[in-house]
Amino acid sequence: MPLELTVVDAFTDRPFGGNPAAVALVDRFPHDERMQHIAAEMQLAETAFVVPKGKDRYALRWFTPRVEVALCGHATLAATHVLGHGARFDTKSGELATTIAQDGLIEMDFPADRAQRAEAPAWLPDARWFGKGRFDALALLPDAAAVRTFAPDFAAIEALGCRGLIVTAPGERDGFDCVSRFFAPATGILEDPATGSAHCTLAPFWAERLGRASLTGEQASRRGAVIHMRLAGERVVLGGRAVTVSHVTLLV
Repeated sequence: MPLELTVVDAFTDRPFGGNPAAVALVDRFPHDERMQHIAAEMQLAETAFVVPKGKDRYALRWFTPRVEVALCGHATLAATHVLGHGARFDTKSGELATTIAQDGLIEMDFPADRAQRAEAPAWLPDARWFGKGRFDALALLPDAAAVRTFAPDFAAIEALGCRGLIVTAPGERDGFDCVSRFFAPATGILEDPATGSAHCTLAPFWAERLGRASLTGEQASRRGAVIHMRLAGERVVLGGRAVTVSHVTLLV
């Protein structure tokens, strides 16, 4: 039967920036195979399926074109934007709460994912620090220019055995504490334009080094993205904006 989806650009205040996600509000989750087929058809970093469970409470699942993922920031932001109000989402990563401020900023309460130092692979000889968190590997590069010009070896990244690789450095532009890029070939996403969940690792990493809990990150993808972060113990509050860009009707 037909399915309505809303496509939202997340972690941006302008169309065609940030990271697009498709959001489907459904009475119940379709079969897993169908959700995966829909995500493959949409060909976006994530397609989110949202099921109401009570007042301002929902179940939420995320799919890339290839796999279901356990945590996704930009599609959670997009889902909140589509709902038009803050919500509590039951997910594979536990309960995630979101709020919308009067100025439109959406904040999301996510689990922190602290990377533990590990030996850097030989193909990252310039890494100043390397570690792994629950989901991703993290490499500190010498400077922002090294992040912006980083040429990924996708086969080597996939061989790390993680969801993906974050490369980061101190920010060199006014208003940004850090700059990053994110690569996740194992999930079918070569370079993700804006990755909220990666900032669950970046927030504690940079908070420790810069000595403050509130930070702003630039994700230096081609589309560009701005992610606000606030470390709160073992949680990270991620903030961003979103723009609706299209409505899609699947006829089958």
